[in-house]
Amino acid sequence: MYNKVGKARKDQLGRVVTPDAAPAPVVILVRPQLGQNIGACARGMLNFGLTELRLVAPRDGWPNPDADAMASGALPVLQNAKLYKTVEEAVADLSYVLAATARRRELEIPVVGTDVVGGEMRAQIGAGVGVLFGPEKAGLTNADVVMADAILTYPVNPAFQSLNLAQAVNLFAFLWAQAGDVQVPDIFEGVRSEVAPREDLTRLFEHLEEELDNAGFFFPATKRNLMQQNIRAPLTRAKMSEQEVRTFRGIVKALAKGRGTARKD
Repeated sequence: MYNKVGKARKDQLGRVVTPDAAPAPVVILVRPQLGQNIGACARGMLNFGLTELRLVAPRDGWPNPDADAMASGALPVLQNAKLYKTVEEAVADLSYVLAATARRRELEIPVVGTDVVGGEMRAQIGAGVGVLFGPEKAGLTNADVVMADAILTYPVNPAFQSLNLAQAVNLFAFLWAQAGDVQVPDIFEGVRSEVAPREDLTRLFEHLEEELDNAGFFFPATKRNLMQQNIRAPLTRAKMSEQEVRTFRGIVKALAKGRGTARKD
């Protein structure tokens, strides 16, 4: 199964949404109730590269304008969502299906945990895979679950098993992405400064220690070396940039220059 968002297009905010042709799971929302949750699901999906959404008998019909508002930049996922009357129709072309549920089932069906679900689905992806998520109020029924090969369950608090629909979908999308060879872009590239050379750091130490000497900080003299080491060690671990070192030296200079002056409130 492949993502099918079509050609690259701009969303309502003017950003370009590029389709991903790599195999990825289908997210199937069974009898979803709130349009806002459907939109939030689409938003979470697209964040992690999932683009094929299927809807089974949504309570308030489809399309739903409430979903658009919550989707933010993920409108293409909603616009290409497929509508089905039954779960059987929604999974007909899939070879491996999971049912996301936290409730105990009196069924002989395997359970897949979050630690292995990404790898399990990637191993099956060529044949077409999908995940069923039930309605907000009651979740999937046993009749829905029997259409799945296994149950996907999250390690939630057994005393409060109440994940929001969009939260459940977002968590699955993250687990899918985490299991792949994903190169996370460095959003701080070009902004983060290089670590200052040790030469600059040494000058900072000398400047700081000189002013501390003038202030009589190193007392008693027998503990001077240990005190210097305790100052230098955390500043070294901080891995300051050149700008940060210059700023720190400016602070030292300002404090030294103001030594002995009266405070003005």
